[in-house]
Amino acid sequence: MNVEGKKVLVVGIARSGIAVARLLASHGAMVIANDVRNESELRDAAAELRSLDVMLSLGGHPESLFGNADLIVLSPGVPVDLPALEAGRRAGVEIISEPELAGRFMRGRMIGVTGSNGKTTVTTLVGELMRAAGAEVIVGGNIGTPLSNLVEKSTERSWLVAELSSFQLEMINSLRVNVAVVTNITPDHLDRHGTFENYVRAKHRIFSNQQECDKAVLNGQDRGVADMVLKLGVPSDRVYFSSSGRQTLSGAAGIFVEGGRVYTTMMADDRGETEVIKLDEIPLPGMHNVENVMSALAATFCAMHTTAKDLPALREAVKRFKGVEHRIEYVAEIDGIKFFNDSKATNVDSTVKALEAFEKNIIVILGGKDKGSDYSPLAPLIRERVKLVILIGAASDKIAEQVEGSGTIRRARSMQEAVLIAMEGATSGDTVLLAPACASFDMFENFEHRGRVFKEAVYELASRLHSGWTGRLTT
Repeated sequence: MNVEGKKVLVVGIARSGIAVARLLASHGAMVIANDVRNESELRDAAAELRSLDVMLSLGGHPESLFGNADLIVLSPGVPVDLPALEAGRRAGVEIISEPELAGRFMRGRMIGVTGSNGKTTVTTLVGELMRAAGAEVIVGGNIGTPLSNLVEKSTERSWLVAELSSFQLEMINSLRVNVAVVTNITPDHLDRHGTFENYVRAKHRIFSNQQECDKAVLNGQDRGVADMVLKLGVPSDRVYFSSSGRQTLSGAAGIFVEGGRVYTTMMADDRGETEVIKLDEIPLPGMHNVENVMSALAATFCAMHTTAKDLPALREAVKRFKGVEHRIEYVAEIDGIKFFNDSKATNVDSTVKALEAFEKNIIVILGGKDKGSDYSPLAPLIRERVKLVILIGAASDKIAEQVEGSGTIRRARSMQEAVLIAMEGATSGDTVLLAPACASFDMFENFEHRGRVFKEAVYELASRLHSGWTGRLTT
């Protein structure tokens, strides 16, 4: 892509916006970075952009900037219905997302991972599996490293493994994903997309530039995925994974669970049904994590044309994988009470899966910023497995109303107070689980910040109760 001398407007100055500005400036573009925040709020980001000779437009979104640009690049947090974007559309300016821009410079091939839940775990594990299979791999995207920061690391031989959110996908035009993974689809981000149908269409864009020779790795037991495929179609070769046997909602599975083992029919040397790994060898809790492992394996099989002789290395990579921070992450055990951090459970379905990973005697911390969610699906699991619900944040009233009668509810004004209430209500053998079902922005910077505050509160409690306790915060 030739951007030399072009006037490019980057909207949203956060991690992705800075990465975009850096990439564009290095290729000779005239970059203007725009944000509704002012300089005192941006500080270090503004200073870094100025050091790159990037012009700044802060404190609002002047329509003249949008109408006079040659290209507009949106950061994920910027809504596509931002009023100022209409000036750009009227002027015929192309408007794209950060992954779309990075893809125009990126070399090599790409595995893209999307879905409502499990994206980060699957993306991270695919990276580990691809390395175990001998591939040249770079990993990034919504997982934390913008793709624009990885362009210079890419080669004609490399595989990019990218987590792609609905926010990023809704503004791609030409980005081609050679192996596209959809973990599951359940209602999420309805405050941004407006309707579930819009959200599904945004997710479906991961397939928009695929060809017949490309691969789509799909959750065969997920109704949302099945409906999306039925209504919108998929142009590439479909591979289904299933946690409930060979047959799926949409056809035969290429990788599936049966009799406590994972089997596949995807080996390039055509071995028929081949055992991949025993379920008790997978170190992550919950059947949803078995699905995450299967989807990551299937993506690797598609990319690497795996044969049976390659399986031992991949099996060992799965056994070594300890998960990702803030995803049902074990924190500590205090007086027989185990604490788990699932701060990334930012929607109802992810909280359902977290609760299903533990059989009973759960104390769950719920709440945060509502995303237009329906919390009533939590009620049966609360009734069955939860001894105490602790509510925090702006969505507390809505959650309490929608799960009323399913269990005992208490409220906390802070994460620290929530941890203290949990400890007071727990006995040996219980599980304290942070799985909020909400966004974090009412009380925290992001879900990572929320998870770390939870862990710090647990560690502080442990040190107060047991002065010799030596736990440390994992960063």
